[in-house]
Amino acid sequence: MSVAAARVQMHRSLAPEDQARADFYALFARLLRGAPDDALLASLAGAGEFPADGDPALARAWNSLVAAASVMDADAGADEYQKVFEGLGAAEVSIYSAFYIGATAVDHPRVKLRGDLAELGLARRETVTEPDDHWAALFDVMRVLIAGGAGRSPATVAEQRSFYLAHLAPGLAAFFRAAREAPSSNFYRKVSEFGLAFETLETEAFQLD
Repeated sequence: MSVAAARVQMHRSLAPEDQARADFYALFARLLRGAPDDALLASLAGAGEFPADGDPALARAWNSLVAAASVMDADAGADEYQKVFEGLGAAEVSIYSAFYIGATAVDHPRVKLRGDLAELGLARRETVTEPDDHWAALFDVMRVLIAGGAGRSPATVAEQRSFYLAHLAPGLAAFFRAAREAPSSNFYRKVSEFGLAFETLETEAFQLD
């Protein structure tokens, strides 16, 4: 995706809750694009506990993820990422959204995804070889829609809702559950538990708006 490494270009100040959402999407994108390095683990470990007035389930999952990052090292993270999402022959968990929504060759969701991205003015970079429905790319699209960047202003709530419900909501919970239950999942179990708590809030909010 063209947004994969794009710098966020702020066109207006974001409400704190929207900035937090954009930051969480950026974190998920980074964690699923590749194994966590020492800098990312240190940043997570030092992030502090979730605000006491936040959602209890999200707070518990976040605090657990922060604690896991504090005892994880990059070598172990790389080994775990490789086993869970890459594998030698077969990964334990597919990192592509189409896998979780019963994609068929005739009506593959990547076709609609490319069309919707084009309407939003987004497209993959020529140097990117991963399919469009890689979860890291989808999270990065949501980051851009919320915060702006990749040459565009922040999207409306309606645009965010439309993209999320079409391309993330159908398979996101199933993906995080699969990653949580993967045999080699340790650190990524905590990532997935936080992802499930975040997914619940996002889906409920978009369905109510």
